[in-house]
Amino acid sequence: MTRTPLSAPVPTALGRRLPPSRRAVLRWGALGGAGLALGPLTACAGPTGSPGPGTLTLGLNRSLVSLDNKLNQFDAAVTVQRAVRQALTRIGPGLKPELVLADRFEMTGPTAWTVRLREGIRYSDGSPVTVQDVATALRMYGEVNGSFLRTLFPELPTVEATGERTFRLHTEQPLPVLDRLMANIHITPARANRPEELRSGLGTGPYRVTAANSGAGEYTLARNTRYWGKRPPVDQVRVRFVPEESGRVVALRSGELDVVDTLAPDSAEQLAGLPGVHVEESPGVRMCQLFFNFRKPRGHPLADARVRHALTYAVDGDSLVRDVLTGSAEEAGGVVPLALEGAVRTGSYVHDPGKARQLLRSLGAEDLSIRIIWESGEFAADTSVMEAVLDMLRDIGVRASLQQFEPGGDILKWRQGRAGDWDVIGNGYGSPTGQALTTLQGMYGGTAEDERTRDAFMGYVVPRVERQLSAAATEVDATERTRKLATVQHAIWDTWPALWGFAPKTLLARRSRVRGLAVQPINSYDLSAVRLEG
Repeated sequence: MTRTPLSAPVPTALGRRLPPSRRAVLRWGALGGAGLALGPLTACAGPTGSPGPGTLTLGLNRSLVSLDNKLNQFDAAVTVQRAVRQALTRIGPGLKPELVLADRFEMTGPTAWTVRLREGIRYSDGSPVTVQDVATALRMYGEVNGSFLRTLFPELPTVEATGERTFRLHTEQPLPVLDRLMANIHITPARANRPEELRSGLGTGPYRVTAANSGAGEYTLARNTRYWGKRPPVDQVRVRFVPEESGRVVALRSGELDVVDTLAPDSAEQLAGLPGVHVEESPGVRMCQLFFNFRKPRGHPLADARVRHALTYAVDGDSLVRDVLTGSAEEAGGVVPLALEGAVRTGSYVHDPGKARQLLRSLGAEDLSIRIIWESGEFAADTSVMEAVLDMLRDIGVRASLQQFEPGGDILKWRQGRAGDWDVIGNGYGSPTGQALTTLQGMYGGTAEDERTRDAFMGYVVPRVERQLSAAATEVDATERTRKLATVQHAIWDTWPALWGFAPKTLLARRSRVRGLAVQPINSYDLSAVRLEG
């Protein structure tokens, strides 16, 4: 198995044209999905071959380059990754933690949790799950460079074995949400675990891997006969990467795909009500934003929070939500989605181009040039949003340009500032714990040490914010933790980290023969509960 080859950045579709008017861009945004979805399948690079009666076929919008989540954690991939590898806990309905490989996970001291593995759990090759496997998994997640998941942990716990199936997790500081964080640490045999992405696909989940082509993002899963839980109803699951939304939509309508994820609102509107197709919708906990580059040197205009604030007045968020996202998202009123537990409203984005121009002049920043980068598929209607924002910035006299990266390309190097300079990045940040605290920690808890390895989120290192976040993260008293969290969210908002932000709803479409699919706000579902009828 090989990775998708790295790709050079590609210009956007409008990159070589004359600047469009905002009205035109918004109109194209609203109509773009419809035009694409009506195109012929042969022109859309869609999948071929209809699934059999016992085979469920999923069409993902981003390539699943690995079944190991240490480096790959985009939302839709979680569904497949958890079907093969499992964790001690998981985030279930209502964003509450549930037990999986552990049948006991209890905080028994300010810095200690007592855990017991379920009896008789085995991997798909028949080998038992051991305490050493948990200890090794935690160590491997800690050795990954650039891991999204690692940034959610203030610290990784250590494991003290207390019996054949029992152990304690220790932390130096209290970590009251550890049961939620551990939902993302997938357990695999210690003998085969490494910091690099694992290719074996060996796990305890309801399915095992029978064929894999990570370069193409295609996998075949079969029922794991040694699965410790209830026997999954579906015999086989095929996972396919279909980058073009038009291809996914047409393939779903034709029956070649059973489930497609991350729909643009226009596609969802087209599919809703069609015979044999159902659209699932759930409130989203993913934060999508145009995030500023916090690696700008002192003296650069974008290093000044007042300049960043002034630029936010350029963006007409109401139009973006109404005309481009067609109501499928909620404009951010805080620095994390308000659906998350512990999130608070901290302010709002105001559209006032005149004020933007006035403030930029008063700050000596009226001659700005902004380079916006993003990876295609980062969120639904991403290109339309970017093109509209480009025009809005031009309206206030800011020269703006767009640079779009192909999925599977080298956007990670750019995010880390290793490949080139940029000013604003289009980014989606999921919340695999359902907690505001962990999302805040991952995005705004960066330290100078993190930045030395380029692991601070977009270079965001604000020591006073990090101290406030650490104080909240280690607060055992729930009421006091909530108060501290609210305070730090206001402090973050005042740094104006994003040009604009929104929380999209989770939109997914399925064939009517697919039953039992309950999409959660974390944009994931339990694959072992899905069944096929007809």
